[in-house]
Amino acid sequence: MNEKIISRVHWSFWVISIVGLIFNIMGCLNYISQMNAEMVASMPDSVRAIIESRPVWSTVAFAIAVSGGALGAILLLIRKSVAYYLFITSLVGAVVAQIPLLGLTDSPAGVLIGGLSQLIVTVFLIWYSKWAKRKGWIS
Repeated sequence: MNEKIISRVHWSFWVISIVGLIFNIMGCLNYISQMNAEMVASMPDSVRAIIESRPVWSTVAFAIAVSGGALGAILLLIRKSVAYYLFITSLVGAVVAQIPLLGLTDSPAGVLIGGLSQLIVTVFLIWYSKWAKRKGWIS
């Protein structure tokens, strides 16, 4: 009999997993809003200029980042260790999506804060999912 035993998780696991899911769903909604021409038209000129001038590969990377993060958070909630790999995919997507912003010195603060928070949260979720696996909370 080769059964894996999954340990009982601490309450903080559920809080962190749910907050991670909410954060990543907000990222998905942000992506969806940027794909809607009417919503983009209603944004401030500085933000609209960034969205409209962004290369296609950056938009694809943004989609990979937010969808990978959301799927990773769902998998973390159902205690699957593959969440770790989706969070890594999300981080790669987030880094690639930020490349066009590196040369912009006049980016609105919200754009820079959003990108930075995405990177910080994703790095934390990578670490946390690996730690949860070591604790036996996910398999």
